[in-house]
Amino acid sequence: MSKSLLLNTKTLIVKVGSSLVTNNGEGLDRAAIAAWAAQISTLVQQGKQIALVSSGAVAEGMQRLGWKKRPVEVNELQAAAAVGQMGLVQMYESCFAEHGLHTAQILLTHDDLRDRKRYLNARSTLKTLLDLKVIPIINENDTVVTEEIRFGDNDTLAALVANLIEADALVILTDQQGLYSADPRKNKDAKFIHFETAGNVALEQMAGGAGSDIGSGGMLTKILAAKRAASSGAHTVIASGRETNVLLRLNSGEAIGTHLQASKIKTLAKKQWLADHLRLGGALVLDAGAVKVLKADGKSLLPIGVIKVQGSFERGDVVACVDEQNVEVARGIVNYNSLEAARIMRKASSEIEKILGYVEESELIHRDNLIIIE
Repeated sequence: MSKSLLLNTKTLIVKVGSSLVTNNGEGLDRAAIAAWAAQISTLVQQGKQIALVSSGAVAEGMQRLGWKKRPVEVNELQAAAAVGQMGLVQMYESCFAEHGLHTAQILLTHDDLRDRKRYLNARSTLKTLLDLKVIPIINENDTVVTEEIRFGDNDTLAALVANLIEADALVILTDQQGLYSADPRKNKDAKFIHFETAGNVALEQMAGGAGSDIGSGGMLTKILAAKRAASSGAHTVIASGRETNVLLRLNSGEAIGTHLQASKIKTLAKKQWLADHLRLGGALVLDAGAVKVLKADGKSLLPIGVIKVQGSFERGDVVACVDEQNVEVARGIVNYNSLEAARIMRKASSEIEKILGYVEESELIHRDNLIIIE
């Protein structure tokens, strides 16, 4: 393989580390941030959807507070993040505004992605922002996390976001060229790794610890992030953020950095995840017309095609779609709980708001979250 894994991808998560954002802790590097904003703007104009996961709030706060060493106490990290987040967001907003793009601040904790409703709400918000060509600037909510719920590093957060919105690829920009077989600072025989499969245990065995006093992530966290991202079919590229036009060159096919390929494509990964659900939340009984629409036309399931709701389930559960003979024809992630589904079944999507007082989605199950059972 000699081509970039970013070729023919649409949705990207770009993660930039603290050392890059703050010029090794000296303060926010406007030139670097402006360069990434310019590249991302070009990619958006080409039809890409990009979310940016940015470290740097704690490092910027340390610089503003005059701290030379990253604190270990959670309350001090929270204080530094609170101070630094202001400058970080302002910098991104001003740099993207030069290209006519809006940004949005998204702060997440592990609980946001563990709780089903908050997970789905975060997913819907991010997808809406991307559709609007707004650049989400995502960071861990360091000001409220505790040790038990913090992601611990933004490499992990970036992988979780890649899973959340089913991105095609994760790009981790760091101050290193990529992965080596050993630490090149200590071993002159270390070999650069150009292409490998995400999840290869040999990569974890050769990875070292955190590499700087500014950030919290090392190569091991990046390898584990690639493994996590691959579970939803996303490829990972680890490359130097100091390479000129690194994102544009990757997009054009240049194989910069280390490319870690997901072992299965995105659509197959999701279908496998849905198919492997042994405990379904319930079932929706469909009329013949809805069965035909799902199986022959590949469309979403609308409330009007449902004639009965079976079981008790919550929004985000995987439910079966069965015909009137109770034969499963499909399964998918439902947008409404069982009580809500029962109220809107046999109704047009345009009536959902009148019946429930709000609209989560116009579909009961979107086609992207549904598989046909052959």
